[in-house]
Parts: sequence; structure tokens; C-alpha cells
Amino acid sequence: MMQFANSVSLPLRTYEPRHFLLSVDGPVATITLNRPEKKNPLTFESYRELTDVFHACTKDEEVKAIVVTGAGGNFSSGGDVFEIIGPLVEMDTKGLTAFTRMTGELVKAMRAAPQPIVAAVEGICAGAGAIIAMASDIRLAAPGAKVAFLFNKVGLAGCDMGACAILPRIIGQGRASELLYTGRFMSAEEGERWGFFSRIVGPEELLGEAGALARMIGTGPTYANTMTKRMLAMEWAMSVEEAIEAEAVAQALCMTTEDFARAYRAFAAKEKPVFKGD
Repeated sequence: MMQFANSVSLPLRTYEPRHFLLSVDGPVATITLNRPEKKNPLTFESYRELTDVFHACTKDEEVKAIVVTGAGGNFSSGGDVFEIIGPLVEMDTKGLTAFTRMTGELVKAMRAAPQPIVAAVEGICAGAGAIIAMASDIRLAAPGAKVAFLFNKVGLAGCDMGACAILPRIIGQGRASELLYTGRFMSAEEGERWGFFSRIVGPEELLGEAGALARMIGTGPTYANTMTKRMLAMEWAMSVEEAIEAEAVAQALCMTTEDFARAYRAFAAKEKPVFKGD
């Protein structure tokens, strides 16, 4: 049975990934899936390494936002057919369950990271690549982007890595059902119309636009942005009444931060606040 090692968190700025590119520029970390000759597929190793990086982001207080993108004009074609799917056919149930839990850990790590995540999607975004885009907080697309949850095409269920929980909350139950039952591609225009993409940006401007959005978020009130991400996730399982109460507590905590007082002083002085994350 193939073994899937536990994740080990490392300091983000000292992390040197082997299966993708990682750069940190001020408050923004950029992760670039980097196997362009194969449209940036994932392997057993890159799943684990991506999970490690998002765990490291959780512990890096200097990084305020994250951009995820792909090299060579594509986001990701999903799991590598020969490096992942081939070996899976030979595994027993115990090994397969270890694998599916390991892939799910990537989505958990993305959702647990306090930083908002912006996906810059160009070209093919399929299978596990579509899941990474889905698990991001905001998605921008180039005009030719195509997204498909391809699991149905290889004889699997659409319920992979949280797709049945997250996708309907982004685009609605009926539209998510269509994509998960058919495995068909959703165009950039369709994705924008359905709310999967926030907007469509020219391919030359896509990464710059994603970086600018991440920097805008990164210069905002860090604690408050972290709280927004937490509440967006937690309130899925709450009634409206519970959510209102939870938000009252969360907002009261934000009001204890220096950034809140700093914003008031800047407003009184007719200046733009400069947030410091305290």
C-alpha cells in the first residue's frame, strides 16, 4: 500500500518547493503550478507539498493574501493520469482512502489559512485544478479559461475534495449538479455569469490584476479580514439567528483592534488609514 506522509509545516519564507513555484512579495505570496508542458497536473507529491505551503501560510503573519495561478497559459489539468490515476487503479481500499483523505487535506488547509486566496485562472482548469480554484476565496479568469469537474468522466462521483459542499454555495445547487453530473467544461463567460468568477480579465493583465487585488486585501485590516474569512466558512452550518449572534461577537472583537481605532483617527483627520495588522 502506498503511504501518504503527514504534512510538516515550515516557515513560508524559507520553504523551497520542488513541484511548483513560490514567491513572496511584501504582503502577497504567489503559488504557481509549474509543469506547463503537461498543463500543470498534480502528483502525489505536489498535493502534499501544496498542503504544506498552505499550513506554512497559516503561521506567517507577514503574508496577508495569497495568489494561486498556473504557468504556460493553463491553470491545472488536475491529477496526472499516469502518475496518479494509474497507481490508484492498483491500490486497495485502505490505500485509496488514505489518498482521498490526503487530497481533501489540501482543501482543508486552504480554508484554514487566514489569508484570502485569489485564483488567477487561465486556460484549462480541470479536476483537482478546478477544486483548487473552487476552494480559493476569489477567482479571476482570462477569456479562454475553461473549468471542469471531470470526476464523472473517469467513472468517479462528483463528491471529491468538498465539491458537493462548496460548489453549490458558489453557483447554486442546480448549476453545480449539472457540472458534477456531466463533467462538462464551464466557459469563463458562463463562470462569470454564474458567480464562479468575479470578473474576466485579459490574459496579459490577469496575473497583475490578481496580484493587485491581493495587495489591496493585504493592505487592509488583517485581523478583520481573517475574521471575515472565518465567518464566511463557519456560517454555512449556522441558522440566520446563530450567524447574527456570531457576527456580533466577531465584530466586537474587531473593535478591540488598533486598526479600528487607527481608521477612526484617519477618518477624523480626513486621511486614508494605513492598517498595520494590530
